[in-house]
Amino acid sequence: MSILDIVRTITDGQTALSDKDREFYTQHIRERLSDYRFRHSVNVSREAVRLAKLYGGDVARAELAGLLHDVMKDTEKKEQLALIEKYGVDLNDVERQAPKLWHAIAGAVYVRRVLKIRDDDVVNAVRYHTTARAGMSLLEKIVFIADYTSEERDYKGVEKMRKASNVSLEYAMEEALAFGILTRADEHTAIHPDTFEAYNEIMLAKKKK
Repeated sequence: MSILDIVRTITDGQTALSDKDREFYTQHIRERLSDYRFRHSVNVSREAVRLAKLYGGDVARAELAGLLHDVMKDTEKKEQLALIEKYGVDLNDVERQAPKLWHAIAGAVYVRRVLKIRDDDVVNAVRYHTTARAGMSLLEKIVFIADYTSEERDYKGVEKMRKASNVSLEYAMEEALAFGILTRADEHTAIHPDTFEAYNEIMLAKKKK
């Protein structure tokens, strides 16, 4: 039996990935990703762990989802699409015309179908780390923000984002979503409806407070 045929789970209350699992998943992404993308994934994992500790999240799941969030990033687009279609995932109009979003969708499929990870929260953290969505779990938010604030990030405004991540997770989400929407608008590209819904949810909740 291949090691990929073993269903890997994280038990509630587990405070960190086991050394064996950490080694396995780190080596797995090392074989699939470029040097930069591998370093980014490790950094996102570390930042996700930091945020999980700061905001009461599940540290083991944060570490795992951070490692795996870009597992399909360096895979050819046609292979990403083939995996998505193989498992019957329907793409909406925005997704169909935005190949840059496919790696997250294909990544979620890969994590569940190939790596046999049955933890829905980890799978969803991979799936929505690019677009976000309304009703995100704590883990999904942590990985979404960690992707923005990982150590190697150097885009204009990253320090503001890092400061926001230390104020509150909701404030960081507000800043990250606004940044993403404005960036897409400036590029004159379509914006995923999930992103709008996530932003509106946060802003409406803020108004109520």
